[in-house]
Amino acid sequence: MKGPKKVYLLALLYALIIGFSFLFTKIALNFADPIDTVAYRFTISFVALGIPVLAGWIKLDMKGRNWLRLLPLGLVYPTAFFGVQAFGLTHATSSIGGIISASSPVFTLILAALFLKERTTWIQKLSVLCSVGGVIYIIVMGGASAQGTSALGIFLLLLSAFLLSLYGVVARYLRDGFTALQMSYVMMLFGCVSFNALSITKHVISGTMYEFIEPLSHPQFIISIAYIGLLSSLVSSLLSNYVLSKLEATSMSMFVNLGNLISILAGVIFMNEQLRFYHIIGAALIIAGVIGVNYRVRKVTEIEMEAKTG
Repeated sequence: MKGPKKVYLLALLYALIIGFSFLFTKIALNFADPIDTVAYRFTISFVALGIPVLAGWIKLDMKGRNWLRLLPLGLVYPTAFFGVQAFGLTHATSSIGGIISASSPVFTLILAALFLKERTTWIQKLSVLCSVGGVIYIIVMGGASAQGTSALGIFLLLLSAFLLSLYGVVARYLRDGFTALQMSYVMMLFGCVSFNALSITKHVISGTMYEFIEPLSHPQFIISIAYIGLLSSLVSSLLSNYVLSKLEATSMSMFVNLGNLISILAGVIFMNEQLRFYHIIGAALIIAGVIGVNYRVRKVTEIEMEAKTG
């Protein structure tokens, strides 16, 4: 398989995985609160990656590398992103959260231009707005309400969208010094340590440690947390870090909105939610935006790979 096709197929796989993660997260949250769910999520992902590393089956190749350079990556994502998002959603409705999270590609466009010097055409800029507009249109037409949303909630959700964009830019910046595996290992480590510390501290203070363990008695929770831990966290981070080493940050960010579309389709197929006309219109806008942003990038990527192979 040619290089560019492989990269885009992996980006599509990433969108598919994160699209279904909402469905499994929704199930997991029926048995555990958000912080506990995230703690379990990154425990599973870190253990799944840590065991083969400790056993020597996977080599991280740590020699001669300044691992402190990965500190900002682990702090931004997943630590700060998931923490800020969780608290933001306690002060806002999920529909408003969806609208604000859709703005992430706009932040990425700006940050990538400032720090990575990535240049985009007017068609690409309009395509970003087209995709963002598609997500917002679906949510608004579905009856989004600002009732129950505070200014603090909006601020925190905007900050989480900014942090997601910042992660993409930082990962892209570090691509020459570290592999996707090395970056993912540090990310899973940070997520595991920080959220387990937060969750256990919370339960110790309130005397509710049994609530932390109780969800493990439910098979549905175990299946759901296995999906979001192994696929939504570990595999998606490996895919994201790899694709970001090949594609511009703005291009990769568009696949997040494609993931939002897949989550809607997953709800229709598996949760018996209704497919309405505005879903189709919004889907067309999202897909058009993804194609518009990535068309020129794909042509440039093909030329670069042809040059490298001679």
